[in-house]
Amino acid sequence: MRDIYLGLGTNLGDRRRNLEQAVLGLAPLLAVTAVSPVYASEPWGITNQPDFLNICLAGRTAAPPTELLFFIKNLEAELGRKETIKWGPRLIDIDILLYADWLVQSDDLTIPHPFMTERAFVLRPLADIAPGVIHPVNGLTVAEMATAVDSTSLQRLTEPLAIPLAA
Repeated sequence: MRDIYLGLGTNLGDRRRNLEQAVLGLAPLLAVTAVSPVYASEPWGITNQPDFLNICLAGRTAAPPTELLFFIKNLEAELGRKETIKWGPRLIDIDILLYADWLVQSDDLTIPHPFMTERAFVLRPLADIAPGVIHPVNGLTVAEMATAVDSTSLQRLTEPLAIPLAA
């Protein structure tokens, strides 16, 4: 079993329910051990779209990275995600941020996630659940990276998701 970290975002439909359904849908392949608070954020990349809700989660899996990615892409489709323009609106988006301390580079997958160090909507929620985790490329902790990004556009919401965690 390996420790992994995922980032989830949604800006269409019932956003809280989208996040909850995505986390619950991961159960066949992933034991979720921690879920961050929910953050509201302005869109990144293409800004003319609804605001996002974002979370990060920690989990443990025996699935290799490519199998995990395949499972995640199928789950996104099952939940109703339709492919649109890059960084456009989406019902659900699930990104593999970190997979243990592995480095993965392929046409379909890059781990650590190549943009995670630039995105407050990833680093703030990740710092809530894994502040001491070290980025395997830059050697910084998640907490250090989170303090280095502008998070003024983030709003931490008070109501947590209703998600059971693995023991």
